[in-house]
Amino acid sequence: MVVHMTQADQHPHVRTALRYHEAVARLAAPEELAEFLHPDMIHSQLPNAVFPAGAERDLAETLAASARARTLLSDQSYEVINAVACGDQVALEIRWSGTLAVGFGDLPEGHVMRAHIAAFLEFRDGRIVAQRNYDCYEPLT
Repeated sequence: MVVHMTQADQHPHVRTALRYHEAVARLAAPEELAEFLHPDMIHSQLPNAVFPAGAERDLAETLAASARARTLLSDQSYEVINAVACGDQVALEIRWSGTLAVGFGDLPEGHVMRAHIAAFLEFRDGRIVAQRNYDCYEPLT
């Protein structure tokens, strides 16, 4: 994972957010990801090209989705371009790419998908209790 930041990465929640995204990037097991997530966690994905209706998941559903990602992607990377922290909230600007392990729609195995992401994280007790993603996928061709 590439990080382009200065002072923001000194905030404890930013450091946790970066470690969490590093684990997600390497397709870590759900048990490892759970260490970053609060039991009351809600993950919201706003409507996008992959999830046209958006998605909202609790902790169990979020971990199940991460397990599915391990079967759909052979590799992924997160380039954190910017981070802003205020109190218990962190905003991240991210460039993502993921290599398909299997075909997806009209896209063949091996295709590299790319997205520009704004992720807003809220922390409680040092763990992520809410995550909202605005994922802008590059054309799926």
